[in-house]
Amino acid sequence: MAPSLVHKWHHYLPLYERYFGPWRSRTNARLRFLEIGVSQGGSLAMWRRYFGPDAVIFGVDIDPACAAYDGQSGQVRIGSQDDPDFLRRVVAEMGGVDVILDDGSHVMAHIRASLLALFPLLSPGGIYMIEDLHTAYWKKFGGGYGSRDNFFDFVRLCIADMHHWYHQEPLAHPDLALQVAGLHVHDSIVVIDKAQVHKPTHSRVGEGSAGEGAE
Repeated sequence: MAPSLVHKWHHYLPLYERYFGPWRSRTNARLRFLEIGVSQGGSLAMWRRYFGPDAVIFGVDIDPACAAYDGQSGQVRIGSQDDPDFLRRVVAEMGGVDVILDDGSHVMAHIRASLLALFPLLSPGGIYMIEDLHTAYWKKFGGGYGSRDNFFDFVRLCIADMHHWYHQEPLAHPDLALQVAGLHVHDSIVVIDKAQVHKPTHSRVGEGSAGEGAE
């Protein structure tokens, strides 16, 4: 068995519990969890202990050496996170996916490519977490303060798409727009909720309810 090592920022731990905790008590179906980035295998071991023996856990990594961890705490598949065909094959092998954690290269172009390929495959009600996004401010990862390639600019446009009912600009990310139900931004972490999005409606109830509202 290959030795494993896990490396996590401490302020991520309560966020894992906040967003992943509800999935631990899932009883109607087996959780299907995908992590981008296997590294030294410790993270998969951590998720196995956290989610339990029945969870379907897969990890993907571009480093062939990570194949040594295949079958220890989960299944490992070797390929690039910016290869949509590879990612689709992995999700098909998993039988679908409910929770995705991107802890891969942290390169802006790779983060966007993985999200655009995988988010449409995520089950309704699923969540997509991207961590270590402090790299969005580092040029060597394709980002930079004020750069249009900074992933937080991508998030800004996703927020505008969520509110497309109220402006006339075209959708920036039409493949995601009607599936992004919520966005949560934390220090170095973004979490995206997936659910079918419906056009907002409103009503006034009660006699003489003539108060002004946003329409």
